[in-house]
Amino acid sequence: MAKTILMIGTFDTKGAEYAFLRERIRARGHKVVAVNTGVLGSTDLFPVDVEADEVARAGGGDLAALRRAKDRGQAMKVMTAGAPAVVRRLWNDGRFAGLIGMGGTGGSTVIAAAMRALPVGVPKVCVSTAASGDTSAYVGTKDVVMMPSIVDVAGINRISRMIFSRAAGAICGMVEAE
Repeated sequence: MAKTILMIGTFDTKGAEYAFLRERIRARGHKVVAVNTGVLGSTDLFPVDVEADEVARAGGGDLAALRRAKDRGQAMKVMTAGAPAVVRRLWNDGRFAGLIGMGGTGGSTVIAAAMRALPVGVPKVCVSTAASGDTSAYVGTKDVVMMPSIVDVAGINRISRMIFSRAAGAICGMVEAE
């Protein structure tokens, strides 16, 4: 039976990577709900269900003001507060069975905050450049699976293709095992 997987991340800078991930998930027979946390824009490569302006509002901010300020720290603060609120609402509404995201240290901070907002037992996979070191700041006391990206989450190449495909396989397997 098809499950729905929430895909969260910065679609403004990583649209192609998320489009690839989305197709891998859909190829396994699952649906995708997409949440954009990218402050600079969005993507037209796939449908986005929740845009960054909604995430910013949930974090007590205004996306247009964040763009004007060009303050990465403030943007991270707002999106890190908003993403958990949005994801928790979608979870409570029964919109998804598992959660996946990809990013560098900044994107992973926002993604992991959203993942930590969910109960233990909800499948969570975060593909990250930060996954090769101490991940306690990302995982906390939750069951977040951190998967090393090996290469930057910036483009599709022979290594990222393999890693992203396996990440899709991991989250699909996890939601199927419920």
